[in-house]
Amino acid sequence: MKKIPLLAPLLLSVSLCLSISSCSKYLDVEHFFDDRQSEDRIFKSKDYTEQWLGNCYNKLLDYNLEMGHRNYTISNYSDDMFYNESAGGNGDEYRRFKFGEYDYTWQRQSWAQSYGGIRQASVMIHSMAEGGAFTPKQVTDYKAQARFIRAYLYWLLLRKYGPVPIMPDKGVDYDESYDKLAYPRNTYDEVATFIAEEMALAAQDLPLKRDNRNIARPTRGAALATRAKALLFAASPLANGNAEMSDFTDDKGRALISAQYNEEKWARAAAAAKDVIDLNAYKLYTADFKAKGTTDYPATITPPYHPAYSEKNFPEGWANIDPFESYRAVFNGDLYAAENPEMIFTRGENQTDENHGIIALTRHQMPQVGGGYNCHGITLKQCDAYAMNDGTTFNRQQIRQQYGANMFVQKAELDQFKPLLENVWKDFAHREPRFYASVAYSGTLWTMSSATSNLSNVTNKQIFYYRGENEGMINGDRWLPTGIGMMKFVNPKDNATGNGGKIYPKVEIAIRYADLLLMYAEALNEINGSHMIASWDGKTTHQITRNIDQMKNSIGMVRIRAGVPNYDNAIYTDQTALRRQIKGERQIELLGENQRYYDLRRWKDAPIDEAQQIYGYNVYMTKDNADLFYTPVRVPQLQTIFSKKMYFWPVDWDELRKNRRMTQAPGWPSFD
Repeated sequence: MKKIPLLAPLLLSVSLCLSISSCSKYLDVEHFFDDRQSEDRIFKSKDYTEQWLGNCYNKLLDYNLEMGHRNYTISNYSDDMFYNESAGGNGDEYRRFKFGEYDYTWQRQSWAQSYGGIRQASVMIHSMAEGGAFTPKQVTDYKAQARFIRAYLYWLLLRKYGPVPIMPDKGVDYDESYDKLAYPRNTYDEVATFIAEEMALAAQDLPLKRDNRNIARPTRGAALATRAKALLFAASPLANGNAEMSDFTDDKGRALISAQYNEEKWARAAAAAKDVIDLNAYKLYTADFKAKGTTDYPATITPPYHPAYSEKNFPEGWANIDPFESYRAVFNGDLYAAENPEMIFTRGENQTDENHGIIALTRHQMPQVGGGYNCHGITLKQCDAYAMNDGTTFNRQQIRQQYGANMFVQKAELDQFKPLLENVWKDFAHREPRFYASVAYSGTLWTMSSATSNLSNVTNKQIFYYRGENEGMINGDRWLPTGIGMMKFVNPKDNATGNGGKIYPKVEIAIRYADLLLMYAEALNEINGSHMIASWDGKTTHQITRNIDQMKNSIGMVRIRAGVPNYDNAIYTDQTALRRQIKGERQIELLGENQRYYDLRRWKDAPIDEAQQIYGYNVYMTKDNADLFYTPVRVPQLQTIFSKKMYFWPVDWDELRKNRRMTQAPGWPSFD
């Protein structure tokens, strides 16, 4: 079956689009429309209208991607992942990023790109009318798509820059001077509320589902899910009762972050997430149990017997599913977008060249023998965060006491320690299925079995990261300073060698149902009272309380799909304990999906988690001293700090110079 080019009708080359280089130019741009007649001509032409809308969609790519090359998605790297590539070699750029030594010139394009898309979408919302080549229903849908894109771009700006200006979308005299057109930042709550209201409006006119050809266009669920995300961020500690941000003000001294805590914000976030759940349009993807398998797609490794889950089918249990494949296939390209019931919003196959999107991310993770760059990996903290296969916490000391001097898997032990191969360290044994779908530990089998040509000389390679090995420590960038690689997003057939191999396209899932389930549980857990919150369309009212059954059901689906037991009731009855577990669950489930960087900030956990020393294995050890390789050590190249200025990204000085009402984020120098 041939894949459908998901964004073909959307990502057109748009000569009509104005080049917007800053928020101020957004307000002072040369007119595209010379008169009303030109405006009518454009939006009564199907081709011109598609091109106009296509350019709006283009603003969601490049520097607004969720997953891809670090040049475009640097916020994908937190305390969980690292990259070891830079002009200076040996991770110098990563060190500068983690020490806050970046400035407004880093990834500055996302601001102008977003505001350019906001203007483009606003013109379409207010200029497209019935008649011409479109039916009233089509006009409604096109305008709803533009409204979604505009609100989504504001969501991306809010998440990265914090409170930003909400631009007027009509009634602006573009002949006015910069000083008269300058706009200050709106408050965090104002921006979040604007996003929520706009997404609710868009949801009224967006369909519940799209056909395969249009699957990358937004749906009602995508709008409501983005609404839930914005409200969750507004409810989180960074924006809800944060007196430490009292110095984040507009040009008139108005505080932009609320210093007064309001529990109802959590209730609104929970109700918004429930709105998505109540659509009954999404479910977690699961792969069927496999009694037999191949090297690429191995037989199901059944989780340890559990009386509550082993004999029941999903979602009550895991008897009929393959937890490893259920998780792996969501990300690695094995699923067409239309086959993934978990996907709420996608940009399609993101950007298929090797310099932008998930293909670029994948190639940087893959070993050099398979045509990869072997320079993106994960920290020991992330590796150790994965539970054992019975759901208990990983305990290095306990494991080493258990196996003593017999820490390497022997040939006679292979059946006992599946999926580990011979000579693999037993710290990696009997871990939960998401570990094996995500972590490329030393001794992992990289299948790289591309079907496009005969690549037998580079397939099924067991890769060790000892010094002196092909993928071990070297001078330069192409090695892993922690000695731990990353397998998530890699397809078993991915092979980028020059003799006919390729990296298979992957659908970027910007929002997925597992995230919404965890969001819902997180918001409910913060509720101490009872709140009546209207649904998104006002047709019903949600009674929001700290409902243990609903939290248990939401989190349970995510964990059971992953082949690990749900938490005990003692966890669910303890608000603090459950908060800690939800944070850990998001760290594991959403690895590499551009979530943790922002999660740690909205929780205000970044000053601790982002400032901890980064540990890995002792990559200076050779194969002859393999047992010493697995001694946790501090990794000098990957150290980090956190300061207050790192909560929000700095605004470009060019923007501050042109917009005199714009204020800089706390801790960053302002234009003088």
